[in-house]
Amino acid sequence: MNVPGIVQSALDGEEIAARVSLGGDDELFVTSSSTLVYRADGLLSDESVDEYGHEAERLTLSEGRRKTKFTLEYPLEGSREFAIPSGKTDAVLHPVLAGVLNGNDITDPGETVVQTYRFSELTLIVTSERLVKHIGEAVWDEDYEEYHFSDVTNLAFEDGSVATQIVLTVDGRPQRIKAPNDEANDLRERLKRALFDYHDVSSLEELNETVGGQEDDDSASASASAGSSSMDFGDGVDPLDADPPEPDDRETVDADVNGAAQGQGQPVDGSGQGSNSNGAIGAADSSTPQSRSTAQETATESTAGSIGSAENDAGSRPSTDEPEPIETGDVFETADTSTETADEPEPRTDPELLERIEALETAVERQSDLIEQQQGTIEQLIEELRQGR
Repeated sequence: MNVPGIVQSALDGEEIAARVSLGGDDELFVTSSSTLVYRADGLLSDESVDEYGHEAERLTLSEGRRKTKFTLEYPLEGSREFAIPSGKTDAVLHPVLAGVLNGNDITDPGETVVQTYRFSELTLIVTSERLVKHIGEAVWDEDYEEYHFSDVTNLAFEDGSVATQIVLTVDGRPQRIKAPNDEANDLRERLKRALFDYHDVSSLEELNETVGGQEDDDSASASASAGSSSMDFGDGVDPLDADPPEPDDRETVDADVNGAAQGQGQPVDGSGQGSNSNGAIGAADSSTPQSRSTAQETATESTAGSIGSAENDAGSRPSTDEPEPIETGDVFETADTSTETADEPEPRTDPELLERIEALETAVERQSDLIEQQQGTIEQLIEELRQGR
C-alpha cells in the first residue's frame, strides 16, 4: 500500500515498524520514535497527520462503546490524546506500547514485543527478552516491574477453575501472576515459547533443568502451594440445586391437554335431528295440497252463488263503490323501465388528472434520489465519527 505524501513528509526518513487501518482511508503508523495518526480528507476534517512521541511517561486508555481514547503524558508538553474505533484497540495498543517502551529505554535495540495482555488493572507485556508487569489504571507508567529472562530460575503453572496462576521464579523468588482461563492458555504458550527461544531449549522440563535444576523446581512448587490458600481465586460458588420438572412429566401433561382439546373438538352428530325435521316438513307438505284444494272448491262455489245473487239484484239496485281493477302488468313494466334507466354510464379518464398523477410520480422519484444521497452522507458522517474524528 502506498503511504500518503503528508505521512511521508512526517516520517522524515524513518522506517515504518507497524501500520494499522482505522477505517476508511484513516491509518496509524508507528516508527521507532513516534506514532503518526493520519486522517484522510472527509466531511468533518481535511487531510491531516498528528505525531505523538514515544518518550511519554504514562500511557492511559479510556474505552467507550464506540471509541477508545489514548492519552500520553509528557514531562514538559503535558497530555496529548487521540481517539480510534473501539474495535481497533488491541491492534493499536500493541505497537504503540512497544514504541513507548522503546522510547523510555525499557527494551533494548533489537528486542521485540511479542504480545500485550490486559486483565482488568493488570497489564502484561511479553517481549523476546523479558516480562513487564504493570498494575494500575494506566496501561503503563514508571511504576512497573520487569523480569528479565536471564534471571528466571523456574517456570510453573497452577490451573484453577476460574484463573491460571503463573509462577515465575526470578533469582529464587517466586512471582505469581494470575490470568483468566479464557486467555491463560495463550499467555502460557507465548511465555513458554519466548523463554524456550531465549534459553535455546524445547520443553518446560528442559528449561527448568537448564535455568535452575530440580531442587529449585521443588522449592517453587512448595512455595506456590503455601501461598495458594491466600491468593487463589477459589472454586467459586456452587450452582444452586434446581429441580426442574422431568421431560416425561411435561410430555404427559401436554398429552392430557391435547387429548382433552381433541375430545372437545369432536363434531356432534345431528343426523337424527335432521331426519326428524325433514320428516316433519314432508308431512306438512303432503297435507297442505289437499287442504288447499278443498278450500278452493268451497270458495268457488260460494263465490259463484254470491255472484248470481248479485246479478239478480242488479236490475233493481244500482251498484256503488266498485273497486278499481289492479293493473299488475303496468306496474311491472314501469319497474323494468326504471331499472334500465338507473344504469350508470361508463367512466371517462380526465386528461388533467393524468397529468397531475405523472407530475406527482416524477416528484416522488426525485425525492427518493435526494433521500438516498442524504443517507449516504449520514453514513459517511457516522463512519468518520467512529474513526475518532
